[in-house]
Amino acid sequence: MALKVGLLGLGTVGTGVAQILSDAVGRSPLLEQLTIHRVGVRNLDKPRSVQIPSDRFTTDLNAIVTDPDIDVVVEVIGGIEPARTYILEAIARGKHVVTANKAVIARHGAEIFDAAKEAGVNVLLEAAVGGGIPIIHPLKHSLGGDRINTITGIVNGTTNYILTRMAQEGADFADVLADAQRLGYAEADPTADVDGFDAADKLAILASLAFGGRVNLDDIHCEGIRSISATDIRYANRLGFVIKLLAIAQRLGDDNQLSLRVHPTLLPSDHPLAQVDGVFNAIFVEGEPIGQVMFFGPGAGEGPTASAVVSDLLNIAAFAVSGNTGDTLDPMMSNSHKEYGAIAPIETLATRFFVRFSTFDKPGTIGKIGTLFGKNGVSLESVVQTEVTDEKAQVVVVTHQVKEGDFRAALGAIEQYDNLATVANVLRVVS
Repeated sequence: MALKVGLLGLGTVGTGVAQILSDAVGRSPLLEQLTIHRVGVRNLDKPRSVQIPSDRFTTDLNAIVTDPDIDVVVEVIGGIEPARTYILEAIARGKHVVTANKAVIARHGAEIFDAAKEAGVNVLLEAAVGGGIPIIHPLKHSLGGDRINTITGIVNGTTNYILTRMAQEGADFADVLADAQRLGYAEADPTADVDGFDAADKLAILASLAFGGRVNLDDIHCEGIRSISATDIRYANRLGFVIKLLAIAQRLGDDNQLSLRVHPTLLPSDHPLAQVDGVFNAIFVEGEPIGQVMFFGPGAGEGPTASAVVSDLLNIAAFAVSGNTGDTLDPMMSNSHKEYGAIAPIETLATRFFVRFSTFDKPGTIGKIGTLFGKNGVSLESVVQTEVTDEKAQVVVVTHQVKEGDFRAALGAIEQYDNLATVANVLRVVS
């Protein structure tokens, strides 16, 4: 018997899901086990590009999650509320849930998965990270026998698009952002994207999957790309780097502490992630014994995200067809996700740094900066004075690996130097 699906939302992603479910030709035969029973929308009179009988539409989304005939609720309305309430109500009614909502999972995942475990239903979220890139299932199954050490990802297409265009055109952030908004690549309010919050939501999910512990979103160090200028990108390129907004989850030593952070980062130009441009996403995983693997593809949009949602629906359908309707298939609800992971403060991070100074063009300035770094225990990999304009010189420094706290202390000493005009920018560097 076909599983009846209740669809909450028929926007971009919801429409894509409905189109796949309504056109099974050439796709998995398991699609025949799924039928759209009801669809929740805001406006009944809005023209639709997908053919669904009009009597299946409703503006009462709560009626969908409480409908006893519905087996699976697909939540694609986004946001925290009322999405959280609908998800929890569906679980309480014994329904499986498929969601593309990274924000609600990152903030309320513990509550949702505890409720699902108690109810014996599944909450699947392949579409919540990386759009059409299969990453959730591989982390829990394909790489389930590996000890994951590091996940490094470009997981926000908007910021990657902006940084790519800045690099290609020599343009400044504000100009590219405005154009991205005009073209529909950035929201009218771009805060979640450009300030790194969207990437942090996704990192919380990935870290929980990879390292087997719940993640407090507030423990993730988060910086966005507003401070990045065309000048930073140009100098980074001269030194053999590109700048990307990275989400990084890293296991530290043997004490099971984690480093979780989102920030703009200098990558060597030959790193696999350095080649990921435009709106594309990529997630680079390092583990034992697998070594290094990278997942690459479109990170958003109707088709890719809908594809991921439907893959979760097919997993539920396959499980139901096998007759295991009394069990759950979602390993995120295992006991390993009961405890919160220990997150190391950013001050303890050991990394390299790129620093761009604006200094007054006077003899001995570079030497003095090097001396002040050395006195504070910071070793320099390279020091370059670039151009002089308006009697000010640009001095670019790349350090060897140093603890963040020690580096900040050294930088504080340099900021007292008379010949320093400004610290124009500070960025982290990864190998």
